[in-house]
Amino acid sequence: MATRHRHHQLADMSADAVLSFAEQRHAARLDAERDILEAAYQWAVLHSPDALPATDKRGRERAKPAGALGTPKITEHAAATFGARIQTSPYGAKKLIADAVDLVHRLPKLWAGVQAGQVRSTHARHVADATRELSAEEAAWVDGEVVEIADGRLAWSRFEAVVEGKVAAASPELTKAKEEAAAKDTFIRRSRVDKHGIMTMTIRDHAAVILGSEAGLDATADGLKDQMPDATKTERRLAAFALLTNPEAHVDLTVGPVKPKVLIRLHCTPDSAIARMEGHGPLTVQYVRHLVDHFASQVKVQPVINLNQGASVDAYEIPHRLREAVHLIHPGDTFPFAANLSRQVDLDHQIPYAEGGPTSTDNLGPLTRTHHRIKTHAGWEVRQPFPGIVIWRDPHGAHYLVDQTGTRKVTATRRDRTPPRPDRFGRVVIVCDLAA
Repeated sequence: MATRHRHHQLADMSADAVLSFAEQRHAARLDAERDILEAAYQWAVLHSPDALPATDKRGRERAKPAGALGTPKITEHAAATFGARIQTSPYGAKKLIADAVDLVHRLPKLWAGVQAGQVRSTHARHVADATRELSAEEAAWVDGEVVEIADGRLAWSRFEAVVEGKVAAASPELTKAKEEAAAKDTFIRRSRVDKHGIMTMTIRDHAAVILGSEAGLDATADGLKDQMPDATKTERRLAAFALLTNPEAHVDLTVGPVKPKVLIRLHCTPDSAIARMEGHGPLTVQYVRHLVDHFASQVKVQPVINLNQGASVDAYEIPHRLREAVHLIHPGDTFPFAANLSRQVDLDHQIPYAEGGPTSTDNLGPLTRTHHRIKTHAGWEVRQPFPGIVIWRDPHGAHYLVDQTGTRKVTATRRDRTPPRPDRFGRVVIVCDLAA
């Protein structure tokens, strides 16, 4: 209702009034970002190992500096609860807290500007991240050099360039070490397939190697002019690349190169023109046929797993078929606001096996090792009332519902005053209302 009313207000505004409204909301957004940054610092203070009661050992043993080396320590899993409240992952919250702590303890001029509303929190956080490897004295020098221009007056790319220069000037030795490390950071890496079936390969090496390879590529492409008279230079270079790296490839790329063995998992349904290539994204069924006809040396069709029928085994170990069923139910990490979609994760018994939790699709969920440790050691609780619907409770009583549409904060409610009766695995039905 409030949103609809605001839209009616905007519809009645003059051009000047709309600009004034946008300016005011922008200022409010900047203030909110500053407030959240200050809250992140206070969260770090509250979760110092020294602030915990003597009987509370959660995260104390593995506490680490919240920001740069020498800053106060914070308990291991403190970031997870804070991150969920601001709809970000534990990793994102950890970075936010690190920036806030560094600003307070290493960049006092920028921090004072943030508190006074004169420095943008995004700019201050960038400086905190860029100076994390500097000594306290070097960071303080950069602080004084950039505080005046951290109010948004410069375009972001120009601000980044200034900060980069100041960091290099503050520590030439560190800059040299990074240059030497970059010289050794060579690789050949391919990207994910995009929605049109196109992939990018990135090659990083010494300039002399790349330039020499490019010259050989151009020479081979020039030799293909007679065979490919209507092709563009780019098309001939791509054909040359295929020939140089795979001598059995055909110049006519529609024929297809030699067929190597590559595992590609395609998920198809009879009533859809779109298939999903696991780990990459959607493809048209027409393009799937093209992949099979021209590139696949072998096609293995897996039987359909009926996800409506729960599967379980009477053991702690998880067999392949059950693991596959869990992955299909939960394509990604089930922790609130988690981003990981890899298969290389832990499958967690949400009710521990040692406490009677079954090894079944309705008691297993994928978690990264970090999120698994948070669940085990930081006071979080999780239940899966139905396969694919996961409800988390953080140590402060907030509830989050995670399903294939994402994460939503919910409010747990009770239909009546009768205490819920857990089943033999300790599970109860929780009725949730979506939080406003």
